[in-house]
Amino acid sequence: MSVEAEAAAVGRTAGHARTQEVVWHHRHLLDVDVVTWPEIELIMRTTDEMKGVLARPIRKVPALNGRRVTTLFYEASTRTRVSFETAARNLSADVVSVSTATSSVTKGESLVDTIRTLEALGAEILVMRHSVSGAPHLAAEIFGGHVLNGGDGWHAHPTQALLDLYTMRQHLPDGDLRGRKVAIVGDILHSRVARSNIWSLTAAGADLWLCGPATLLRGMDRWATAWDGGAIPGHGRFHVTSDVDAAVRDADVVMALRIQRERMQGGLLPSLREYAARFGLNAERVSLAKPEAIVMHPGPMNEGVEIAPDVAISGRAVITEQVANGVAVRMALLYLLAGAHEAAVGHEAAR
Repeated sequence: MSVEAEAAAVGRTAGHARTQEVVWHHRHLLDVDVVTWPEIELIMRTTDEMKGVLARPIRKVPALNGRRVTTLFYEASTRTRVSFETAARNLSADVVSVSTATSSVTKGESLVDTIRTLEALGAEILVMRHSVSGAPHLAAEIFGGHVLNGGDGWHAHPTQALLDLYTMRQHLPDGDLRGRKVAIVGDILHSRVARSNIWSLTAAGADLWLCGPATLLRGMDRWATAWDGGAIPGHGRFHVTSDVDAAVRDADVVMALRIQRERMQGGLLPSLREYAARFGLNAERVSLAKPEAIVMHPGPMNEGVEIAPDVAISGRAVITEQVANGVAVRMALLYLLAGAHEAAVGHEAAR
């Protein structure tokens, strides 16, 4: 299929969404808490089309031809950064990658000045990761284009949550998470992945269990109580526990979270060895889940700590699928944020 036909296929996805009265209207994506369930389903359908593009010999469409995507990462990253850059190039965007280690940030340039400089140099879509929670929100206030949060502090990682959801839907009957038990085990306290997954998975109707040492669950029990009290309309409930066997037993999905040593403060864990013994996902512990359950990890993994090496490469593990799906999900989001679906619908209507 030609690239023109591929672009038309992507456009048809948006046209289908329009007929269902679901139109993407967000200028930025800073977290999934502002995205409605119909909009999440629009992202999932658009990702399906992007997966189709990636399955073809020529993995490229001209949807963002001439648009400039700039990645600005204040933290080290392999999966997220490369995934975003690959996604942008697959959409024919011009990609500029800014490494803060070799930029004027090392000379004391502020975040605000950096963003204004990048916009003056032609940036239209800014993909940003920062160690400070809320930094992408500040960027969105001053940047004239679109901001896509690639992870901020402990706060949010929306694209990871969406690719996790997409991967789960691929492996569950009919792609339906309603009533399905999902256990997330690990460093919940410091995890932006867990926080964004709470929003997306409860919106999907999953029976969500968060598990870890009590020191790494601080505040989550109060959040869960407020959630169950109806503070979050339209979302399912979630549970918080330090009983790993109870969390994993009969689960449809088991996800391990990395122990974030770079964010860890003294006294939260006696030792990594004890954590691995009490909470690490080993074969015996995973056997408590349903026979068809999948094992996930957002990466990077500390093998032998939060997940045993044999579990990470077992037939249950879909960790490499998560990485691959990340490209398609991020293609879908770049496409939607850039407003390419509106252009495609308008073009189809004019024909």
